[in-house]
Amino acid sequence: MASGLAEAIDRVNEAHFWGKKLAKTESAKLAKFIAGRQGLPGAYFGSFALFEAEIKKGVRLFTGERAVSASARHIMGEEGCRALRLLNVKDKAVQGALSAATGHLLERIGPIQPAPAEWRDKWWANYMGGVFCCAPCSVGFWRHLVAGGFDHQEQRLKIGMKYLKLLRRSDGEYRAAPFWWTMSVLVELPAVVARDEIRYAANRLEKYRNRKGPPRDVYAERRHEIARRALEMA
Repeated sequence: MASGLAEAIDRVNEAHFWGKKLAKTESAKLAKFIAGRQGLPGAYFGSFALFEAEIKKGVRLFTGERAVSASARHIMGEEGCRALRLLNVKDKAVQGALSAATGHLLERIGPIQPAPAEWRDKWWANYMGGVFCCAPCSVGFWRHLVAGGFDHQEQRLKIGMKYLKLLRRSDGEYRAAPFWWTMSVLVELPAVVARDEIRYAANRLEKYRNRKGPPRDVYAERRHEIARRALEMA
């Protein structure tokens, strides 16, 4: 079994990314392992708790970037929900954990509505319901959305893409948003939603896709495939 929550989630994401079907027994074990972390001490608002070693060292995201502290806790909470949705194991305890975690996270995200008066000078005032506290966490939220989490997915993602456009620099990168982590969600969106951002990042994507030699590790392999898929959408 996985040595930590992040590893278990990564196994699910890896299979989904490459279109591989996990055996029913493995799917059930992974689902129960992830679900068993729901609501434990250290979990981000009732989602899924990292192990102590993961909290101390941080975790690697699917595309290789490192997340630490509250960001890691929140992102892995969203990723835990995403993994359970992808596994789709029909077990009462698993589905109960998913429902509870999603409900707690939705309370933090809130509905799609105008910002209250006291928040109208905040950066998120024009993006209520489509973003989280920061760019990396917002990407984690969007990855959960594209897997079927929460309500009003299409509307929330459109709001999120408006926010992502705001983060553009001038070189195909984003302020605060890890590039490959961001691309990982764009390639799962409908092309009509993601195309503007993919075209913005196209030069960076092409340079990576055209690198010579084999990928140096699993993260480089994933990034190369993300670049290929993204450019096909552009």
